[in-house]
Amino acid sequence: MNATRPELTDPFEIGGIPISNRVLLAPLAGIGNWFVRLQAKRHGAGLAVSEMVSSFALHYRNERTLRDLMRIHPDEHPVSVQLFGHDAEVMRSGAETAAAAGADLIDINMGCPVPKVRKTGAGAELLRDHELALALVRGAAEGSGLPVTVKMRSGVTAGDRAGFELALRLAEEGGVAAIAFHPRPATKGHKGSPDYALTRELVERVEVPVIVSGGLNSAEAVRAAHRESGADAVMLARGSLGNPWLFEELTGRRTGPPRPEEVVAELLWVTERAEEHLGAERAERYLRKFYPWYLERLEAPAAVADELQRDADLRRARELISALAEPVAVA
Repeated sequence: MNATRPELTDPFEIGGIPISNRVLLAPLAGIGNWFVRLQAKRHGAGLAVSEMVSSFALHYRNERTLRDLMRIHPDEHPVSVQLFGHDAEVMRSGAETAAAAGADLIDINMGCPVPKVRKTGAGAELLRDHELALALVRGAAEGSGLPVTVKMRSGVTAGDRAGFELALRLAEEGGVAAIAFHPRPATKGHKGSPDYALTRELVERVEVPVIVSGGLNSAEAVRAAHRESGADAVMLARGSLGNPWLFEELTGRRTGPPRPEEVVAELLWVTERAEEHLGAERAERYLRKFYPWYLERLEAPAAVADELQRDADLRRARELISALAEPVAVA
């Protein structure tokens, strides 16, 4: 391990791909589409990873997957596309499609704890099948011709180090370009304290970059995890939802919280991009999961939150959101 620890603002490389800093956006299932990734990049993220995409859906050319999940904005690069699956040949095919769509890196999900994913042998279940995990990595590399990374948990159940042991093999035998390590078992979800000491042990034993994830909900928590884990980079997930300014804070572009008018402007930007991505009708429904993250920061009245969640079309939503930037008269 280097005597001098790199700063989060320092550049590095993943498989020869230059990354401008060490603050990355994690794959966010059902959320991390092109405009969420672009938002993170606008606010300073060095790299953004797509929401997980089924390798089978790409292999069989599923129209909605190709249209909605393989869209990459020119300003996103470098961008990583995360795939999940349990068949090496299908992973090879899916990775080839992702590369053709413009991905700069391929990431393989080896940490998803959702039962419907695990029961197929994908996600965190791969922590129990090291040979398949290695085959998937090799298939993705051969199909895409791109650097392949993995995102994984430390194990499946409490006290299980299967993920840690697999990480060693992926670095030594699988040729992965980096490992994103969430040091909590899959069955714990987001509960409990991440084991940053275990992450440090991994850092000391592999030659590829290790990116720490898990429990990074504030600038203080991110800096502590970076320091305690010895990781080469950090990966923000739920802590960045409705708070892209966290990327700015960690990369030295901001020292204080956003003003209300900044939050409103950002939410309006998200609304515009959602309509561009999905069309008005689908965007109205889709945005209901985005509104609470911003409204909480704005301390919006309950009536506004209720109307946005219930029946506001995009025109009305923009009116309600814009009004939140107006100063409140004091009697």
